[in-house]
Amino acid sequence: MKCSVVIRCYNEGRNIGRLLEGILQQGIQDMEIVAVDSGSTDETLAVLARYPARVVRLEPGTFTFGRACNVGCREASGEFVVFASAHTYPVYGDWLERLLAPFADPQVALVYGKQRGDCRTKYSEHQVFAKWFGERSIARQATPFCNNANAAVRRSVWESLPYDETLTGLEDIEWARRAQAMGHQVAYAADAPVVHVHDETLAGIRNRYQREAVAYRRIFPQERFRLLDFLRLFPSNALNDCYHALHERRLLGNFWSILGFRFMQFWGTYRGFTRRGELDEALKRRFFYPNGWSHRPQAEEACAGEQRRVVYSEGVSHEV
Repeated sequence: MKCSVVIRCYNEGRNIGRLLEGILQQGIQDMEIVAVDSGSTDETLAVLARYPARVVRLEPGTFTFGRACNVGCREASGEFVVFASAHTYPVYGDWLERLLAPFADPQVALVYGKQRGDCRTKYSEHQVFAKWFGERSIARQATPFCNNANAAVRRSVWESLPYDETLTGLEDIEWARRAQAMGHQVAYAADAPVVHVHDETLAGIRNRYQREAVAYRRIFPQERFRLLDFLRLFPSNALNDCYHALHERRLLGNFWSILGFRFMQFWGTYRGFTRRGELDEALKRRFFYPNGWSHRPQAEEACAGEQRRVVYSEGVSHEV
């Protein structure tokens, strides 16, 4: 089998149907869908029952992101294991094909694709996506940055390199770091975008960045994030977002959202960091620093023809 699509899910009844619909419209037919459910109590399981997906149960008390990845990989039979967050959905019908294309290089162990937001996404989250996921593909990436919301791994590499099940997040970056240390490569596929729906409360934003910071300091124990960093990075990122929003004539409706998001992002990060040491500069720029002052309007991909788009039964606006 060419690939197995593994979906980690918990109470994603509102979103997972759109992802499954998009998967079934992909050009690659030689695939399977495996859903790792962590005790959903909403309609998630009922939605999954309407699609050709195999459901694997994971006890909620035993859940970690790394454990769910390992369970999915063990259940998968494909040569490549594709990870898709239950609150993402592909933009184009050749998403899987383009995500898997870099594996033509036998040294590539992991490929991750572009992520963008939709009409529900907070303005600052759009800016984060634009910073983390650029417009140009990278055949062999120097840093271990990646994201399992839209990624694929070579299953033969995973068999000797399982995910760390003790981390509170960033299990993808930790895995990529170990894979690169063993001589494998990480690739970025800018032409394999998904829409990633983050519709969080301010407390949810803070908690997400806090748990990721806890994991980050575990992976890179020499790092630190001090109160001074919070006091410097919160206003600089918020000001940068306001600048871009002003140029896009979107500041009035997004001002308070920008302040709230950036405050919780960096306050959560500060609360999660306790260890001493300097941050790796390349990853530090990717994670924390603003997008710069040269305004780049968010636009559709020039190379993407409309015929490639997935047509969903229920329209939701998106940006890619």
